[in-house]
Amino acid sequence: MSIHVGIFLFPDIEALDFAGPYEVFTTANRVARKTGLASDDLFSVFSVAATVQLVKMRAGMTVMPDFAFEHAPDINVLIVPGGVVNAEMLKPEVIEWIQRSSVQARLTASVCTGAFLLAKANVLVDHKVTTHWEDIADLRQQFPRLHVIENTRWVDEGNIVTSAGISAGIDMSLHLVETLAGRALAVATARQMEVDWQEN
Repeated sequence: MSIHVGIFLFPDIEALDFAGPYEVFTTANRVARKTGLASDDLFSVFSVAATVQLVKMRAGMTVMPDFAFEHAPDINVLIVPGGVVNAEMLKPEVIEWIQRSSVQARLTASVCTGAFLLAKANVLVDHKVTTHWEDIADLRQQFPRLHVIENTRWVDEGNIVTSAGISAGIDMSLHLVETLAGRALAVATARQMEVDWQEN
């Protein structure tokens, strides 16, 4: 059975925070089939938003979510991207969905300022975390119990993984592929994507 990877979508999301992980997991599927590591997709990757309406990303591109909150399949790996998250942090339905989905998920991960949403949802409490370098000070100020790590691509706390900004989400997602499906597939996926995988 495929591992369900659910990626949260919201207005003003950073495009690569969403598209980077999406590309890693879907490429891993292709590589696994091509190399004989799997006969079917290892990962079922889909996007989830509050409603099934076009989401306008930070740079203006739009994307249609696959599912609304109430109709999403069970999520095994929850990925919360970053972007401009201020408005999302004030929406009870968003914070409650993140909290509920994270409890049910095997792994929860954030890219960039997605860490703010995880902290607001009490998914991150006193964990070691990271985020985009530009947001380190704000994360420390708003959530002083967190141990915010600088100058790292991602921080793995077992069932919660946070990454630095934008392209770091690709490195973190390759790490998640390694965790879930083995190093050989992660390395082959990075090669297929022509990514110089930075493994911290």
